[in-house]
Amino acid sequence: MSGITLVVEDARWRKARGLRARITRAAEAAAKAAGLKGDIAILLAGDRKLRALNRDFRGKDKPTNVLSFPFGGGGDIAIAYDTTAREAKEQGKTLADHAMHLAVHGVLHLAGYDHIRPKDARLMEPLEVKILRRLGVASPYEAAA
Repeated sequence: MSGITLVVEDARWRKARGLRARITRAAEAAAKAAGLKGDIAILLAGDRKLRALNRDFRGKDKPTNVLSFPFGGGGDIAIAYDTTAREAKEQGKTLADHAMHLAVHGVLHLAGYDHIRPKDARLMEPLEVKILRRLGVASPYEAAA
């Protein structure tokens, strides 16, 4: 089982009671489901940091909700507070449920899952739903539909 380390750069991630523990639990569940053995670091930052990372590593000069950087059987994930909170509100979800989904999503990217092509999404999305269901979180894809 991989070890999960949270690094809180944006203090707003500390305001919601139990949020960091739920993100850690979601990442652990996803790592177990995906068979990841390496360590995972999750950076809880704001849009400014995610925009810089997205620009520097993906050539996209805009914030995003989650980024994944795989290496050594694990890797790093970064989640943006601003985008996550805005999306949760727009989609009628709690911040915790959406952040847990993004943690699961990011970990599955570390394991090599993708969703760009429909064929790949048909593998990744049901696994996300299964992991989230075990954690008591509704399907993010049904809520968005």
